[in-house]
Amino acid sequence: MSEQSTPTKKILRETFPLGSQWPTIDPFLFLAHHRDTYPAGRDDFGPDAPLDGRDLGADFADKDGWNMYHGLVVPGFPQHPHRGFETITYVRRGVIDHADSLGAAARYGNGDTQWMTAGSGIVHSEMFPLTDREAPNPAELFQIWLNLPAADKMADPAFKMFWADQTPVIETVDERGRHVSITIIAGALDDARPVSPPSDSWASKPESEVAIWHARLEPGATWTMPATRLGATDRVLYLFEGDHVLMGDERLEGGHGALVESDQAIAVAAGDSTAEILVLQGRPIAEPIARYGPFVMNDQAEVQKAFDDYQTTGFGGWPWPNSGPVHDDADPFARHPNGETTRPATNSAPNGV
Repeated sequence: MSEQSTPTKKILRETFPLGSQWPTIDPFLFLAHHRDTYPAGRDDFGPDAPLDGRDLGADFADKDGWNMYHGLVVPGFPQHPHRGFETITYVRRGVIDHADSLGAAARYGNGDTQWMTAGSGIVHSEMFPLTDREAPNPAELFQIWLNLPAADKMADPAFKMFWADQTPVIETVDERGRHVSITIIAGALDDARPVSPPSDSWASKPESEVAIWHARLEPGATWTMPATRLGATDRVLYLFEGDHVLMGDERLEGGHGALVESDQAIAVAAGDSTAEILVLQGRPIAEPIARYGPFVMNDQAEVQKAFDDYQTTGFGGWPWPNSGPVHDDADPFARHPNGETTRPATNSAPNGV
């Protein structure tokens, strides 16, 4: 009788192509990768280029490699409400000006992350001022929506800044001398621990195992992702740069994502070009979801109440002179609702990395 080999456990549970909005899994709700090759800016921080042929107010066509999004003068997303979840904005290049209905403001970018708990309701704007008037203003960012469990959906709104100089980056060299760097937004990795998320976040609970990692592997480099501690934790990899990666004898093509097994360590090997991977991980909240636009609740009655409350209260009103404020302060800063202002220990350049 011939010996039968034990089947190898499949690592890639599901794969999918990456579009303008990338598929997510509970507890994540939304993931968008914005990458714009903006031209030089004007005195009003708008693009020094004609806006003819753009659907201003809803410009997402990527004409000439950049978008105005909902901005009319400055690119970005003027005031809009949220309730019931969190937004995590990780900026690789460029500048974002934040303003909200609590009177808080921030300018951040170039490796900084803003983590905002919308909770019971907030109105905010996210504008992309083109601060360099002599050279192009490339911008790249990820916006991630993380759900809140029912018990925390009506938490007080809040935000935290994870400045680039506070964000751990693990630099390693594999056994063949090839470099790997891992930027850690959430979820400890090895001995590196990021800034704690807001206190009402699902990510603040150790049993949630929420992680957000950005990995960059040189051609041919290998990185071993550790296994999760708890069996019900899900993990998704998004290969947004590079031709492919190998996990065992399974291949993930560039421009694709994959739901992968998380209960075992996985060696990820880059192909013939540099690979850049975003990893989202977490235990599902596993509650009903009712969503409409900027509101994510547990049932339709709660969504309707969110609309009613917003129409009645404006979630605190809008204390700014226009719908998409751009700040005068040239350096990164965050002014919180309590009036406290924080800054990074070392200021990054206003544009580029």
